[in-house]
Amino acid sequence: MCGICGAFALDGRLDLPDKTPERMIGVMRHRGPDEFGAWRDDRVFLGHARLSIIDLAGGQQPMAGRADHWLTFNGEIFNYVELTEELRALGHVFRTRCDTEVILRAYEEWGDACVERFNGQFAFALWDRPRGRLFLARDRYGIRPLYLAAHDGRLLFASEIKSLRAYPGFAPALDPGSVAEVSTYWVNIAPATAFAGVAQLPPGHTAVVEANPSGPPPPAPLPPALRIRRYWHPEFLPADEDRRRVAPDEASRLAKDVREALVDAATIRLRADVPVGAYLSGGLDSSTTAALIHRYTDHRLKTFSVGFADRDYDETDWQYAMAAHIGTEHVTVKVDGDDIASRFEEVVWLAETPVLRTAPAPLHALSGLARSEDFKVVLTGEGADEVFVGYNIFREAKVRRFWARDPAARARSMLLTRLYPYLAQSPPEFLRRFYGQGLEDVDDPFYSHRPRWHNTGAVAKLLAVDGTDALRSAEERLAASLPAEFTAWGPVARAQYVEMTTFLAGYLLSSQGDRMLMGHSVEGRFPFLDHELAAVAARIPASAKLQSLVEKAILKESVADLLPASILNRPKQPYRAPDGASFAGNAGRDIVAARLGQHGGSLWDDRRVGALRRKWEAGKLASARDNMAFVAALSGRILEHEFGPGFADRLASTELAPQDLVWRERPRDD
Repeated sequence: MCGICGAFALDGRLDLPDKTPERMIGVMRHRGPDEFGAWRDDRVFLGHARLSIIDLAGGQQPMAGRADHWLTFNGEIFNYVELTEELRALGHVFRTRCDTEVILRAYEEWGDACVERFNGQFAFALWDRPRGRLFLARDRYGIRPLYLAAHDGRLLFASEIKSLRAYPGFAPALDPGSVAEVSTYWVNIAPATAFAGVAQLPPGHTAVVEANPSGPPPPAPLPPALRIRRYWHPEFLPADEDRRRVAPDEASRLAKDVREALVDAATIRLRADVPVGAYLSGGLDSSTTAALIHRYTDHRLKTFSVGFADRDYDETDWQYAMAAHIGTEHVTVKVDGDDIASRFEEVVWLAETPVLRTAPAPLHALSGLARSEDFKVVLTGEGADEVFVGYNIFREAKVRRFWARDPAARARSMLLTRLYPYLAQSPPEFLRRFYGQGLEDVDDPFYSHRPRWHNTGAVAKLLAVDGTDALRSAEERLAASLPAEFTAWGPVARAQYVEMTTFLAGYLLSSQGDRMLMGHSVEGRFPFLDHELAAVAARIPASAKLQSLVEKAILKESVADLLPASILNRPKQPYRAPDGASFAGNAGRDIVAARLGQHGGSLWDDRRVGALRRKWEAGKLASARDNMAFVAALSGRILEHEFGPGFADRLASTELAPQDLVWRERPRDD
């Protein structure tokens, strides 16, 4: 995995201010500390920070193609071996054995459609010099980030917003409406980001910038010079087929199909010229990945886990039990509140967005553990809950739809206590007030997510601005992005789609995924997000994935012989970390004092934030909503500082020395 950046002159010649490459590349050196490369001509600058994983000696970037194409690439093309053979048969000659060159040759052969042949996780910029066009692409699920901004007649792009911020004269500020989005949806709805004037290329999209663009301009905040194309989105069965019952013999056949696709997805992600390890949480998903590798390969897997000093959050016993079951060498890091608080400012700097939970911080510690053991690559279990219907949000929506058939039936509403046992102590009117909102509006495309968004939306009240218009715009943007066939899918599939394109892409794979991994120069790989595996899962009726209220039923059947019963049948425990309580120690109190004091002009309402801080000081942040509000305000204030007055120090401490940056030249055999 790597970091990429660059600038493209939209009209005329590109004049780069002094030290721009050293700053744009250097500020994200954590993404790729092994080599720093750059290339430029009179229109384009391309930069690269390399984390060398495949073809350690021959994969330097930016890389040139034979047709005067130049590429800077972040990610992995896992099927590069098969594509190399196919392209060689078509007459292409390779000078390296890395996946970077495969992208160049694939573009020469298939043009923009090359991305549809890639099994991987990627973001790249390819300068087609003869045609004067810049081609940008991002992988299907948005595993790898790609940010864009228009500034002073230039298109800037980078793996991280801080690299754009390092371009002289470009100083984007947090956007109040976008922060309101995060405070409601947990994420920004693509292509928005938390910063005004900065966009993300949405997952599953490509973009082109050229002299005479054709087609309509993209939606804001994407720069108008772009022309974007969606080349992939998750697909599901039509509603009638999705809801049909699956007989036991068919379920067995489907489970076999899942098993075969899982084996392929896991084993292809072992391709590397460096050691590959795995995260082991103690749950079904990461245990499945590790068990598949143990059963089907001779790879000597090392596993890594994070544990908590607070037993309410700790899963260490399950982790060690699974490690013992498959015989891996296993190491763990245990964190407490002080650990979370001490790294929280760095976590926010890496995440580049306000966060509503401290959960990314322990994952930052976990990637640090992997790196300290000399591992650059780990496999994780992310994506299984979205692909195989594992979250409570899917089960909750199913109960609410059942309840909506007879809204007066108290017994139906009480089914929610099977998902959330603590609700049994709540008065019946609470269930109706909270989960009954919009109960009968079952045709609402976001029916499954309304309770979550309503609950989180209270956090936006801490802002000094009214975010109503911004939230309306965000929902309109999300609705406009739904594929035409969305309404023909069943309710579970619709919920899966919304979860995949919001929470998964914008939070799990970003704030908790790419950013915490790359903070310690570790590449995460996600077998459950193999698009071919997802296609297999999408052809399975929802009734086989969510049987009654049993989540991931078909996945469990497919791996039942690989896992101990204690793991296979274990109730799902969502990954969490202590929030407000983590800042009770000296380090945490110092951060709170520095960032939640009275700061005039902030996006946050000083009076409301002050009241929340006093509540925290009194130890009265009892509710999940209060804890989310506290973490959101604290992280938002940290972000304002890190990308505002604190940015100069960050930039100075990371700027590359001239001798550390290698300017690439075209190989002589070209």
